[in-house]
Amino acid sequence: MDAETAELRVLETARTLFEERGVQAVGMDAIRTASGVSLKRLYQVFPSKDALVEAVLRRRDTELREAIAAHGATHADTPRERILAVFDYLADWFAEPGFRGCAFINAYGEIGGVSESVSEIARTHKAAVREYFAALTAELGAPDPGYLADQLSILANGAMATAGISGSPEPAGQAREAARALLTAAVPDGG
Repeated sequence: MDAETAELRVLETARTLFEERGVQAVGMDAIRTASGVSLKRLYQVFPSKDALVEAVLRRRDTELREAIAAHGATHADTPRERILAVFDYLADWFAEPGFRGCAFINAYGEIGGVSESVSEIARTHKAAVREYFAALTAELGAPDPGYLADQLSILANGAMATAGISGSPEPAGQAREAARALLTAAVPDGG
């Protein structure tokens, strides 16, 4: 197995196991066994568990940002609709079998206090989602797009945490309605 194939297999396996059990509960041996990648190759590709956790989170960051933007681009025409489409995307994600919450919130809660790199990756991801909201609220013509983006981010992150704990996709719809009310209050003419 070449290094690229091994890396992809390990990343996918680690992501699944981390989501199912948590980062701390999963050792490199469990990842080796589940991925079918030899321990030697595993450590050639990822010299430490920290490096693997960071790679999983960075990959997830890219996937989520691209998926959210693509969902908005294909399901909405206006900035207001693209903002609300984020919450529709979350509803679909929350309804997936095995959804256990946001990888960034979970990893930060588990090891963010002892891993500055995990903390930084989580902060960077959350800042990027907030910036996506900020760009859309500015395009919408909101009087204070940064403040509105902060509020929308809090709604999205709160929905992620609540859905992860409750096991229900309903928080996405509730957050969507709250976002709709915020948008109406901020830009009553529809933008």
